[in-house]
Amino acid sequence: MIYDKKKFSEEGLFIDVKYDFTNYGGRWYFGAKTYSFPPREHNLKGTMRTLDRADGEVELEYGLMDKSGRTFFDDSKSFVFDEENMPSKRKHEEIDVYYLAYGRDYFACLRDFYKLSGAVPLLPRYALGNWWSRYWKYSEESYIELLTEFEKRNIPFSVAVMDMDWHIVDVPMESGGGWTGYTWNNDLFPNPERFLSWLHEHNYHVTLNVHPASGIRNFEKMYKDMAEYLGINPDSKKTIEFDMTNKEFVEAYFKFVHHPHENAGVDFWWIDWQQGNNGGASGIDPLWMLNYFHFKDMEKRGRRGLILSRYGGLGSHRYPIGFSGDTIVTWKSLEFQPYFTATASNVGYTWWSHDIGGHMNGYKDNELALRWYQFGVFSPINRLHSSSNPFCGKEPWNYPEPYCSDMEKILRFRHALIPYMYTLNYRCHCEHIPVIIPMYYYYPFEEKAYSYKNQYFLGSEMLVCPVTTKIDEDSQKSGEECFIPAGIWTDIFTGDVYNGGKNGKSQILCRNLQSIPVLGRAGAIIPLASECGSNDIINPKKVDVVICPGASNTFVMYEDSGDGFDYEKGEYALTEFVLDWNEDKAKISIDVSGDLSVIPRNRKYRFILRGFARGIRFENADNAKYDIKTNTWTVTCNCDGASELEIFADNEENNLVYNGENVNDKIYDFLLQAQMDNNDKRSIYRLFTSGENKNVIISNIMSMKLNDKVTAAIIEYLLR
Repeated sequence: MIYDKKKFSEEGLFIDVKYDFTNYGGRWYFGAKTYSFPPREHNLKGTMRTLDRADGEVELEYGLMDKSGRTFFDDSKSFVFDEENMPSKRKHEEIDVYYLAYGRDYFACLRDFYKLSGAVPLLPRYALGNWWSRYWKYSEESYIELLTEFEKRNIPFSVAVMDMDWHIVDVPMESGGGWTGYTWNNDLFPNPERFLSWLHEHNYHVTLNVHPASGIRNFEKMYKDMAEYLGINPDSKKTIEFDMTNKEFVEAYFKFVHHPHENAGVDFWWIDWQQGNNGGASGIDPLWMLNYFHFKDMEKRGRRGLILSRYGGLGSHRYPIGFSGDTIVTWKSLEFQPYFTATASNVGYTWWSHDIGGHMNGYKDNELALRWYQFGVFSPINRLHSSSNPFCGKEPWNYPEPYCSDMEKILRFRHALIPYMYTLNYRCHCEHIPVIIPMYYYYPFEEKAYSYKNQYFLGSEMLVCPVTTKIDEDSQKSGEECFIPAGIWTDIFTGDVYNGGKNGKSQILCRNLQSIPVLGRAGAIIPLASECGSNDIINPKKVDVVICPGASNTFVMYEDSGDGFDYEKGEYALTEFVLDWNEDKAKISIDVSGDLSVIPRNRKYRFILRGFARGIRFENADNAKYDIKTNTWTVTCNCDGASELEIFADNEENNLVYNGENVNDKIYDFLLQAQMDNNDKRSIYRLFTSGENKNVIISNIMSMKLNDKVTAAIIEYLLR
């Protein structure tokens, strides 16, 4: 950095960097007008405040990550906190700028940004289960009836969201309308305490929607007490104006408006601020203040901070979770959301919550709804939501079979994922690793990692490729072109094994309705809760450990009480799973340390060895079964928290990895379901059973002039 110790200027302050990834050179000049720096086309983007009314792609704000290897942002206009810890405008003009130069070590860039601005908080465990939400005029009776139906079907939810109709909404416009409200509608909820008690007894955590802009009006239950506290004559019926820059208002806002609801059983708040940037002090975004004060107030009351709110700009990662807004129900909206979710990590904002299934308008499409469900399960927060249109409900039973059963199954899988997701939550908080990781973080010098925008890593173990296109009628599969990085990758659902070779490869991955491509990296270790039909999200008594072949690996599962701050005193447990890998033998070991009181006694472990060869024998196994359709061994053993399972190849190839031995059976099953010419089916099957090598089969398939999606699905069986 070269600085002449004078007023900052283009000539007197500039920075050179070692690595030059662009044609623009490696020098940055302060305030340069001529050459925009960094070049905008190289920026990997961040996120934006809301997706309200979005129907597909929207323009995103710029992020911290840049292919040029450096970036810059100006924080000079943001508010500060005064001596009383209240938001305040800066007292004089300042220059507050940041220059980040990390080459393409995006993890390092994000780690230092978190060190500078504060870490992502540790979310409570219940936030990671399924959320039920809908803009609908429920009553106590109808809401309990709905949740009871979910329970009968063994569909788990951990969060019950009440949109705005929980409070009085029939307010004349001359009195401000019905969006803002804090008083239960007793026509719908005659006994709110009883209703909240029922929800908690059934293991739901509760959030209520609020739109605070209109202040506290005279019809609200808490108006009299709050007015007197603030020195306002209640008989005047004067509205208590919303002003989060006023310390007395903030104190009264929580004391009279929110704490009584929380004492009755409300766990956290959905802050649905939509009223622009006016909120008391000019230049201070009221959304920022709402997010900050609500989050900190929860922490003061001994709970981990949690809100559902809108993104307020760089630094908002300190107050999760984000509500991305009211999208249109279309395939275009779904197609954009995986990319939108991944790029948010480029500004440290890793906890987006979308309206899974889309919010409003659009059209009914059973397949679209299921694909959105599947993406939601592999997104940070899985919150089903929809508008008050009576035809937009996301209840699985609103859809015919097989969609209904598939929706129910994938929702159960989300709760199975909680042990893994909670560990990612802890890693993000302590190690500054985002939950959703763009491909290029792991492969910064591989151009294809930037090209396939809808792929992302869910933590360290899984590469997710959401399906965002309709099924092809002939093949009965959807095909998504994906980048498979170097090495071995195993689909955690199908058990199919893919080899990216030394440099990685592009390939179309075809899936039926029941699954999307979710590839475990070589040696992936994914802990799951094995029984997931109830709303209970406590640390499980039975754990399934999904293991993918191909490399040695260690995964440390984190567990604590799920809420509060006792973990800061050391009240947490670490379960270390180790895979010691060789081509012909492997060993899986478990070691538990820390505070064992947070783990159920006599916990049982089951190993799900996905993508392994059939010819295997085990040492120390009580029982082992092989599923040829998913290339999976299910192994139980008497694990006491410090046990080992040894695995030996027992086949001609002397290899533990599935080698495509039953590919003819798989192609037969595919052709049986394909909606295409029967003679073509027979010709294809004869090719596979002919004994010819793969190149000959591929050449013949290509010459048949089949539907492109059919060809892609067939080729996939040969190029794994």
